[in-house]
Amino acid sequence: MNTSAKVAPLFPLLTIFFTVFLAGCQPRTAEDDPRVFRYNESTGLLSLDPAAARSLEPIWVIDQIFDSLTQLDSLLQVQPSLASSWRVDSTGTVYTFSLRPDIMFPPTPGVPGLESGRLLVAVDVQYSLERLRDPAVASAGSWILEPLDASMPGGGIAVRGPHEIEFRLSRPFPAFPGLLSTAYASVLPREAVEHFGPAFRRNPVGTGPFRLAWWEEDVALVLHRNDAYWERDEAGLRLPYLEAVHIDFVRDAGAEAAGLKSGKYDFVSGLHPAYMEDFLTPDGRLAPAHAGDFRLISTPYLKTDYIGMNVDPALPANDGSPYLDARVRQALSLALDRAAIAQHLKRGTVIPTDRFTPPALVGRSRPRPVEESREQAAKLLAEAGYPGGDGWPPGMSLLTTAENADLCAALQHDWAQLGIEVAVEVVPPGVHRERVSTGEAMMFRKTWLADYADGENFLALFVSSNAAPAGPNYARFQLPEYDSGYRAAIAETDAGQRIEAYAALDSMVHGEMPIIPLYHDQVIHFVRHEISDWFINGVNRLDLRRVKKSRRGANPRVKKAVDKSDSKQIQWHTHG
Repeated sequence: MNTSAKVAPLFPLLTIFFTVFLAGCQPRTAEDDPRVFRYNESTGLLSLDPAAARSLEPIWVIDQIFDSLTQLDSLLQVQPSLASSWRVDSTGTVYTFSLRPDIMFPPTPGVPGLESGRLLVAVDVQYSLERLRDPAVASAGSWILEPLDASMPGGGIAVRGPHEIEFRLSRPFPAFPGLLSTAYASVLPREAVEHFGPAFRRNPVGTGPFRLAWWEEDVALVLHRNDAYWERDEAGLRLPYLEAVHIDFVRDAGAEAAGLKSGKYDFVSGLHPAYMEDFLTPDGRLAPAHAGDFRLISTPYLKTDYIGMNVDPALPANDGSPYLDARVRQALSLALDRAAIAQHLKRGTVIPTDRFTPPALVGRSRPRPVEESREQAAKLLAEAGYPGGDGWPPGMSLLTTAENADLCAALQHDWAQLGIEVAVEVVPPGVHRERVSTGEAMMFRKTWLADYADGENFLALFVSSNAAPAGPNYARFQLPEYDSGYRAAIAETDAGQRIEAYAALDSMVHGEMPIIPLYHDQVIHFVRHEISDWFINGVNRLDLRRVKKSRRGANPRVKKAVDKSDSKQIQWHTHG
C-alpha cells in the first residue's frame, strides 16, 4: 500500500481538525493549550515499527503507542505492564506470564478484525516476539530472544491459554523479564501488520496510551489520546491525562533551545554543547536566569564512555603492543584527570569513573572514588619497560570521531605528562565503526548504553565469546576466570548474591583494565514549570501517561526559583 498517497489527502483535514481542537474556549496559541504536550526531535523519524526500535528517538514515540509485558519504574525495577504477574520455576528456566484480561487494541478503521478493536490475547505476544526472528523483518531486536531454548517447539515460546504465555530458556537468566520491557518486545496485532505490510512503519497499532493521528515526515507528528487505554490512576481515572502529543522535527539546535525558553516546547532532553554555558552553571546546575521558566531534572544514565584497547595477543598487529600489558593499561587510566574533563568539557553533566558498570547495577548507591595518581602511573610504566615513556612505540594513535576530538585531545595531554605520545586520529563515524569492529584500531573511543537494567548488560562485553566482530567485546578481552565467573553470576537466582557476583566481575575488569572507563553520563531533562508529575529513569524512556500540563502562568512554580530537589546535579538510586 502506498502510504504517502493515503496520508497526503488527509493531511489538510487533520490539520484543520487539530487546529480547531487546539483553539479551545478562548484565543491562545497551540503552545498554551494544557491538553497538548510538545517537544522537538531534531533527528526525525524513519519508522514506528517496534522491530526497528534501534535508538531513543523512535523508542520515545513507540513507547506512547505500544506496551510490552513488563516495564521499568523510576528505580529501574522490573514491574508488570501488559502482564499482571509472572512466575519462574525452580530450575530458573521456565517463565510463565499472566496477561491482564481487559486490554484492548483500539478501533482501527479499514483493518479487518480491528475495525471495532479487540481484546489482546497471549497469541498476540507470541506473534509479536516471533516476528523479531523473521529474516524478512530483519529486526535488530532478535537478540532479546537469545536466552530462549530454540530447540523447543515454538522456539521456546508457548501459549498456555488465552491470557497465559510461557517462555523456556536454555539456561537460567534472571534478567529475562527485563528484556521484555524493551521497545523491541512491544505487542502488536497480526491483523494490522499483515494489512499494512511494509507500511506498518507508518501505521502503527498498539495498546499504548496514545495512537498516531498524523505524521508528515521531516515536518511534525501528532499523537492523540487512546480512549481504549487500559490503565487507570489511583482514583480510577483512565490514563493518560494529556489529550495529544505534538512532535516537531526541527534540526536546528538553536531553534529547539529557543522553543524551550519561549514555551513552544515543554521539555528538552540533553543539551547541545553550544548552549551549555547559557543553560548550566559550571558545576552542572540550572543557570539562575532560567529558573523561572523551566527546571533541570537529572538521574544517572546507564551509559559509560570509555577508551578501548585491543588486547588480543593472537592478532599480528598486536605483536609488541604495549596495551597487552595490564600495567600499561592501568598507568594510562591513573594518569587521567577525569574531574577536569567532567567540569571543563562536559560542564558537570557527567560523573567521572574508572569503573565500567554503573554503580546502581552492582548494588552501590553512588560511584567509588576515582583512582588518580601520576606518580603511581609512572611507576607502573617503568615496571612495564617504559620509564618516562622511553621505548614507547612510535605511531600509536587513538581513533575517534569529530564529535569527541576535544575529549581525546585532553586524554592525549594527560598521557603526554608521562612521556607517552598518542596521536588523535579523527575519522567519519562509519569508518570508526568498521575499524573498531574488525580489530584494526589498537585504541579507540566508544560508548556503551544499556538496553535493559541489569549488570549483565555491561559485564557481557568482556566475555570471550562476545569478541568482535561477532559481539561487542571490541577489546577482544579473554580471561577464563572471568568467563566462568560470568556464567555463575547469570545462573544465580538469588538477587543479592547475583549482585555480589556482578560486583566481583566489575572489580576483575577494573584490575585488568582492558578498557579505560571515563565517565557515566546522566539523563538530563529541561522541563517547563507548566509540566508536573514528570517521570525519569536511568534508561531515558519517555513516559507521558501521568504527565499533566497547566496553562501558562497558572502554575505557581513559575513564579518561584527552581526547587532544590529538581536542580540536583545527581540523583543516585540503589538498584537491587
